[in-house]
Amino acid sequence: MQTHQFGRTDMRITAIGLGTWALGGNQWGPQDDQESIATIQRALDLGINWIDTAAIYGLGGSEKVVGRAIKGRKQPYIFTKCSLIWDEEMQVRSSLRASSIRHEVEESLRRLDIETIDLYQIHWPNPDPEIEEGWNTLAELKREGKVRHIGVSNFNVAQLQRAEKIAPVETLQPPYSLIHRQAEHEILPYCQQNTIGTIVYSPMASGLLSGHMTRERIAQLPDGDWRKQGQEFQEPRLTRNLALADLLTAIGKARNVTAGTVAIAWALHNPAVTAAIVGVRHPYQADELAIAADFHLSEAEYQQIEQFSV
Repeated sequence: MQTHQFGRTDMRITAIGLGTWALGGNQWGPQDDQESIATIQRALDLGINWIDTAAIYGLGGSEKVVGRAIKGRKQPYIFTKCSLIWDEEMQVRSSLRASSIRHEVEESLRRLDIETIDLYQIHWPNPDPEIEEGWNTLAELKREGKVRHIGVSNFNVAQLQRAEKIAPVETLQPPYSLIHRQAEHEILPYCQQNTIGTIVYSPMASGLLSGHMTRERIAQLPDGDWRKQGQEFQEPRLTRNLALADLLTAIGKARNVTAGTVAIAWALHNPAVTAAIVGVRHPYQADELAIAADFHLSEAEYQQIEQFSV
């Protein structure tokens, strides 16, 4: 599987990384830990060389599962995030205070059972007034060797510039898909111009563009699955989104790939995008990751999608 230079870091990463939000067993309905571990190990066996997780996923559950899955194996790159914390009553809040982040990084290292985090990211730029304190703390953690590289997620250009007055931002993680294209306007061009490695999340729009989503399936989603109430999964947007998925299905059928693979390839077509985070929940789904990592749209296919999207 081909790898790509990840911004200014010393890492070369596969075009697809394994996203583990759903594997944490929270906000996506029930998830079996053994199934999660088997899914991670299948993705690694297929050649995926990085995993993206976060402390908040499953309230620590995702990091624990990742740690169990990689134990005793040749370690892939591990990317995780801070800034969302919870208390004993499972109430979640945001903090970028130095003391909070230092506690978080130690807890993440413990759950993951590793000595150093390859990429540590601020998950959300909240609270906004604490961005400078939070980013300065990440820079200190890098100097101390707790983490190898530092990046951010969900920052806008102005917030990136504030952080860069303290220390270089090595990577950014924004949402990017045919349904959510806002990153094209400012953030992706800025990252490309400044050699900031970019890993986009939700290229299949949380399953909407997978080719497997229907109105019936949405209605049957577990009550704990956030998508059941998601705006894009409701009218008036749902009809247009499913029509787009049908187009991707038709393009994929001609080349024996799924709509999801086409959706991922569209996101990777943008030259500012280094790689895409794709979440799967079952080992058999990991096989699609390997296919998507090496699949490229023709210019004609890309333009066909663009004409629909305008």
